Amino acid sequence: MAELSCEVLVVGAGPTGLMLANWLTRLGVDVIVTDTKDGPTRESRALVVQARSLEIYDQLGIGDQVLEAARRAEAFAPGFGPRAFGRIPLGPLGLTVTPYPYIEILEQSRNEEILYDNLRKLGGEVHWENPVTAVTQTEQGISAKIGNDTVGARFCVGCDGANSVVRRARRIGFDGVTNPHRFFVLDAVGVSGLVADSINARPNGTDFMVAFPMGGRANWRLIGAVGETDLDEEDARHRLSRTFGVKYEKSRWFATYKVHHRVAAAFRDGPFFLAGDAAHVHSPVGGQGMNTGLQDAHNLAFKLADVLHGKAKDTWLDRYEAERRPVARKLVATTDWLFGLITSNRLPARTLRRLVVPLIAPIGVRLLPRSSAGSRLFQYVSQTRIHYRGTSSEGRRDPVVGRRLPWSGANYAVLRAAEWQVHAYGDVTAEEVPDLGIPVHLFPAAPGTALRPGLLYLVRPDGFVAARSEPAEAELRFRYALAR
Repeated sequence: MAELSCEVLVVGAGPTGLMLANWLTRLGVDVIVTDTKDGPTRESRALVVQARSLEIYDQLGIGDQVLEAARRAEAFAPGFGPRAFGRIPLGPLGLTVTPYPYIEILEQSRNEEILYDNLRKLGGEVHWENPVTAVTQTEQGISAKIGNDTVGARFCVGCDGANSVVRRARRIGFDGVTNPHRFFVLDAVGVSGLVADSINARPNGTDFMVAFPMGGRANWRLIGAVGETDLDEEDARHRLSRTFGVKYEKSRWFATYKVHHRVAAAFRDGPFFLAGDAAHVHSPVGGQGMNTGLQDAHNLAFKLADVLHGKAKDTWLDRYEAERRPVARKLVATTDWLFGLITSNRLPARTLRRLVVPLIAPIGVRLLPRSSAGSRLFQYVSQTRIHYRGTSSEGRRDPVVGRRLPWSGANYAVLRAAEWQVHAYGDVTAEEVPDLGIPVHLFPAAPGTALRPGLLYLVRPDGFVAARSEPAEAELRFRYALAR
């Protein structure tokens, strides 16, 4: 038996826990990571990497590695039953929004492998096959029983999934519902009947199928609604062929599951925090589950580092729940509504799927690529439009403050420094910027974005904008925001 100590204990080494451990280690925080598994996940599981997560990977320094491993989905292909109505190219929808205007397909197992390899390069490690059996609060922070060892830490973050030991030990509610319908998930080889290089989505009167292109020749992830009965792979094969005209040679993985829609009652309980599936679970519709966990970890890492390094007060950590829980609640509500629309057997929903979808989907294929609505939809799906309310006194409707820094084409490279910084976009000289002891970056004007010439912007280490100001008032406003 050993007595171990660290600043942050991370429970769970899935994508969320590994992302958190990477950032904390890079920021100079002493971390212990533990997991019940014997190594990174082997099953593909979650599949989609959204633009916002790719921006975080790039800031961590491994964006190119993720892109090299991923398979790009270049378009969205709506359909109905066996029919496809065409392709909606994703690139034009996000071209002015992000350096990553596509949806990248990279299974959870590869995300974990990349994050684990990078963690080891940073000098970190995971205590595999070491389950946490108990956690308690102490005067110094927390104490945890891990295998035969005891770990003392200032903080503990539960990244240990929907059945989180940390959440249960702290008796934090996990409010929501379990949908009675079942889904099947199938990783198939030699697939035909789909629009290539596209995410295919096809309802019909009673069923629903969505397909994601994966790496390799004709490899696809196929997901379908089952109803309230169970089925095996042969049943799924017949259903896909009969209803959607989709056939395949063989499968690499098949499973069925129920969909849960739940959000933890609190994301913070004193020195304990929840992130990823431990804090929220929802339908896979939209492909945002793993991404939301990665972004939880990114948000929390900087706050923990600031407090542990004495740069912020403990109350700064309350901002984690204030910022991330509303994101989770909105996501769960949206996916719950969409899932209900897809699976409901009520006459209005069946009529909508059977009559309205075949009518409006072809129109959307023609109009969305050329409309502002298409770009706005991409921003929601890619999670680049997230807004943290109450970030500063600028007000909830400010187009920049409380949001991820708008991409101007040249301003994201400096975010890799992962530090507070001041930005200006045109019509500002270095002499006008007050000396706050943090880096200043002057860029050309950024037309087409909400970044206004002549203003200064205070950017947080996580890339969100904390405040904006005229140069004459910037010192007072920015020092207030930096006080935390």
